[in-house]
Amino acid sequence: MQTTNQHFDVIISGGGLSGSLMALSLSKLTKADGCLLSIAIIETLLVNQASPADENALFDGRVLALSHGSANYLAKLGVWQHLKNDACAITDIDISDRGHFAKARLTAKEFRVNALGYVIDMARIGKAQLKALAQNTKDNVHWFSPDSIVDIHWQDQDENSIDKSQVKVSLKSGKTLSAQLLLGCDGVQSPVRKLANIEVSCDDYQQVALIANVSTSKAHHNKAFERFTEQGPIAMLPLTPVQPSTQSAIESLKANTSSSTAGVSRCSLVWTMTPEQAQEINKLDDEAFKIELERAFGSYLGAITHVGKRDTFPLVLLQAQRQTYFRMALIGNASHTIHPIAGQGFNLGLRDVEVMADLVSKALAAEQDIGNFGLLHAYQVNRTKDQRQVIQLTDSLVTLFANDLPPLVLGRNIALQALNYLTPLKKALVKKTMGY
Repeated sequence: MQTTNQHFDVIISGGGLSGSLMALSLSKLTKADGCLLSIAIIETLLVNQASPADENALFDGRVLALSHGSANYLAKLGVWQHLKNDACAITDIDISDRGHFAKARLTAKEFRVNALGYVIDMARIGKAQLKALAQNTKDNVHWFSPDSIVDIHWQDQDENSIDKSQVKVSLKSGKTLSAQLLLGCDGVQSPVRKLANIEVSCDDYQQVALIANVSTSKAHHNKAFERFTEQGPIAMLPLTPVQPSTQSAIESLKANTSSSTAGVSRCSLVWTMTPEQAQEINKLDDEAFKIELERAFGSYLGAITHVGKRDTFPLVLLQAQRQTYFRMALIGNASHTIHPIAGQGFNLGLRDVEVMADLVSKALAAEQDIGNFGLLHAYQVNRTKDQRQVIQLTDSLVTLFANDLPPLVLGRNIALQALNYLTPLKKALVKKTMGY
């Protein structure tokens, strides 16, 4: 196998949601000589570089809740224009505890914004990012796909290295690439994280998330629901109506997990429960499932009229023990995977991208090495703080609402009700969930 050597400014491992967004965020940055950053994206799946917006395999059918801040960042990068017609705005959020008196309500109007967040298919976000990347970049972004990193050589650690300002990666194809900075955007099983021997802590919540798209007899009016039950929290997120223009589009939508069911009100259901409960509920036919869901969720949206394809995902809290290594940083799921209870997972990863892009931009403006220790340390400090705050929020909600001890039940319901009246507390909560 013939070996070739190529040099880039940045190597990105993974071309999915985090990787394509990272490439887009860096693609218009220029160096001191006026040239754009040269970027290599290494992706294990085949990407059609002539028409990357047509890719399906890179993204699964789940639905994501985009925070207000995330939508603003995607708009800044030219992605939002491809998404806004398919994104469903969340103008209100109702939080309740099944069988108890308390409710909390959050409204966009109260915080003087058009929406607290947006709900959209993961696949649409990914395709929009690839489309923006194809439209808005020149020849400075290069795809290596299908290919993967099989070894990394950190020259900073090599005393005999002539050039210590590079990191080199060996690809499965036999190619060797070098760069000043390597970014791991390659998911939960991140190969570059493993090659760097960065350990992870993994806490199993002993829960799974059952997801499906459902239709209801009452319109959602852009309201999201977070309903805590004895089995686990139920999130009902509003979706845009399906408006296919052709019969083939209808059939395609029916087959797609993320776009199945078209009714008076389409919602994305995320139902947290134990694995044993999930097994029993998954045995139910659609009619029995509707009854069980109505019993758990209540009558806020009337009857459940349609149920799409059901899938379950195990819920774990995964945290890399460090965010950086020599000339390398972890982005998105390669660094952290959190409980979906507050819909913060993708938004947390997006902020990883935003912070890294900002730090690289500042380093270029100061004519500094973009893989220098100071930049990586600043990234480590920033992301560790943000991740800790979000994880504390989600963990606290999981623990608090999973406990049926009477004092805790009373206390959480008082706190939930008080949230409507304690403006500073509500502002702090909403600010964090909106991504600021």
